[in-house]
Amino acid sequence: MEVSDQQVEELLKVGLRNNWWAICPSHFVQDKPISLRRLGIRMVLWRDLKGEVHILEDRCPHRGAPLSRGIVMDDRIACGYHGVQVDHTGTAVTVPGSPGCNLEGLKCVRSFPCVEQHEAIFAYVGDELHSEPPKLEFPEELSSPEYSSFLCYAEWGNDYRFVCENVMDPMHGVYLHRQSHSMAFGETQADFQIRETDTGFVFEKTGQRGINFDWTEWGETGVHWMRLEIPYPATGGPGGNFHIVGMYTPITPKLAGVFHWRCRKVSGWQRDTWRFLYKNRLEARHWAVLEQDRAMLEDMDDDIRDHEILYKHDLGIVRLRRRWKALAIEQLEALQETAA
Repeated sequence: MEVSDQQVEELLKVGLRNNWWAICPSHFVQDKPISLRRLGIRMVLWRDLKGEVHILEDRCPHRGAPLSRGIVMDDRIACGYHGVQVDHTGTAVTVPGSPGCNLEGLKCVRSFPCVEQHEAIFAYVGDELHSEPPKLEFPEELSSPEYSSFLCYAEWGNDYRFVCENVMDPMHGVYLHRQSHSMAFGETQADFQIRETDTGFVFEKTGQRGINFDWTEWGETGVHWMRLEIPYPATGGPGGNFHIVGMYTPITPKLAGVFHWRCRKVSGWQRDTWRFLYKNRLEARHWAVLEQDRAMLEDMDDDIRDHEILYKHDLGIVRLRRRWKALAIEQLEALQETAA
């Protein structure tokens, strides 16, 4: 059976499977369980006595009550409705109201492999054919000790794909962000090319580098990420150009989790100087730029793709959409073949 465009859209709307996804900043999860909706799934997150994070589907196997309303007992949660205890693997280990019943020992709640890195919590969300997560690798700006970074997190009222496409559009910088201290230079016209990489592709201006928002990279390394570079004047402090790593997670079809890591290549006393300067002088300016993006994207209608007329500056967006569709078809076809 051929995969339909509607099936592809329904999958992309909630997020591709068989990938790691950024779920929330680390500070969201403290001493009590929390409930979050991500990727079409309601999840419960909590920390055990060692401080390690665990994630389950937020649903007690007994009557479906939210486990997030229960009590944390180290690596398990006792449901607040009838006391059923579910451990971090999703196994119902104790049923106080009916000891020894057939629910005890049954793995009946979906669990999600998770890691906590770079001030954020990541979860692997697979489909029925891919329960084991792939290796999770981050771009150099997050994985190398030569860089220092800050996570900036926000939730925007639009499809998460709008955010990805905004980042895959370097040309908007010279117009929408014209008054920004870091984007006030560069030509208002440009030619672009697509350059393949080992993990994805780069969409870049030809004949212009180190002036403005000149390129964007799409990467697939167990997690999908985007990367760009903003040239900085000497007044911006040590570390040379400013790097941004972005990941964007669907919360609902009209709400996105927006993760931006702001990175610079600094060490020693320069690292301390940069981090002080960022928090005291630069962060507010960067949030002002993001607000310009947020306001524009949230004011777009949901059906904009049905009305847009693209031109050559949009080749990166077209390439990204084709990649999303190819991945969605691949996942859906595999599930259909197994079912058949």
